[in-house]
Amino acid sequence: MTVPMSPKRRFLAGILGGRTDRPPVGSPTSVATVEQMAITGASFPEAHRDAATMARLAAGAYEILSYDAIAPIFSVVQEAAALGCEIDWGASDAMPTARTHPWGDPEDVRLPDDFLQRPAISIVLEAIRLLRREYPHVALVGKVMGPWTLAYHLHGLEDFLIKTLTEPDTVRRFLDRLKAIPLLFGRAQIAAGADVLCLADHATGDLVRATMYRDYLQPIHQELVSELGCPIVLHICGNTLDRIGFIADAGFDAFHFESKVDAAAAVRAAAGRISLVGNVNNPTTLYTGTPEQVAGEARTALDAGVRVLAPECAIPLRTPIANLCAIAEVATGKR
Repeated sequence: MTVPMSPKRRFLAGILGGRTDRPPVGSPTSVATVEQMAITGASFPEAHRDAATMARLAAGAYEILSYDAIAPIFSVVQEAAALGCEIDWGASDAMPTARTHPWGDPEDVRLPDDFLQRPAISIVLEAIRLLRREYPHVALVGKVMGPWTLAYHLHGLEDFLIKTLTEPDTVRRFLDRLKAIPLLFGRAQIAAGADVLCLADHATGDLVRATMYRDYLQPIHQELVSELGCPIVLHICGNTLDRIGFIADAGFDAFHFESKVDAAAAVRAAAGRISLVGNVNNPTTLYTGTPEQVAGEARTALDAGVRVLAPECAIPLRTPIANLCAIAEVATGKR
């Protein structure tokens, strides 16, 4: 007889490659939806800027979707807001975006002494503390933007990518100076009560070659994994099959990957060295498909050897709850 595990223990075991009573379910990126906002009474954009609202909406992952993990950081701009970017905070059906990119050179990178006290950061830490008190048995997933993503926000995506070809030393100086930000914010989230960190660093196969990940980012990632010292899930969007081996070499515990990568191929590339999280398709299956189609993709991922079931990335905000619930129903044997 298998003894039931708590959601927290189940999710952590899946991330770390251990034994579980059933497949864990939980996304390291946002699963907030407009429907959940109506149910919880907690909506965007307030949920990006108020701790209690953020915590209440995030708890829907457990209370409404029956997932094993709660991830309270919905957007990718919390750090950018605290570091001087002008932010469009979006709406109930629109995610925030950074409008300005204030750092022109690596020497402009400054980590303010009061960074953790700035509103966009302090509300995240308070939301994690609130959730930790309310849900001691559920896994809490914090999230930090990696230096590659921070460079997109604070320097500008196009300019940064051009510099990877024309000014490689400038890129390396940017990354080296930016790594202090996820290190500080990540440690603060763990101290506040997060069990796992998601490091979102968008060196996607759609924009950069695998060798660029290896040469620019892998050494930085190895350093972050070592210095943070907690379970870490890397998230990179797009087709990343060609860099899964490099990602495993960086020392991450798990990799959250998209449906552009075939699940079986990803498992072969991981070769047992890293747990895989994902990879149910967002725009076609979860957003416009049926629960039966979602369940089919979830079973395909499980059969391939994916350790933790999840949507492939932050979900479209009008994704039907029934489709998100179908992932957990597969894991629990209800579907």
